[in-house]
Amino acid sequence: MPEISLFYGIRITMNWDEHNPPHFHVEYAEHRATVLIQDCIIARGYLPNKQLKLVLAWCEIHKDELMQNWELSRNSQPLNDIKPLV
Repeated sequence: MPEISLFYGIRITMNWDEHNPPHFHVEYAEHRATVLIQDCIIARGYLPNKQLKLVLAWCEIHKDELMQNWELSRNSQPLNDIKPLV
C-alpha cells in the first residue's frame, strides 16, 4: 500500500483499486484502522484515543487532498504525499 503521510508514528496508506466508500488505512504500533474520508470516522479497526484524535483532525484538514488521492487511486495513478501534522 502506498504511504501518503507519516506523523507521530502514525502511517497513512491508500490502496489502488479499492472498494467504495472512499477511505484510507492507518497503522500505529500494533493497531490498524480504516477511516472513511467523507465522514472522518473509523469504519473498522481500533486506534488508541490520542492517535485517533490526531488522525481524525488530520482527515478533516486534508479531506480534499484525500479525495483527490482516492480518484487517482481509482485510475491507478501515482498518489500524492499529504503533509503530516506537526
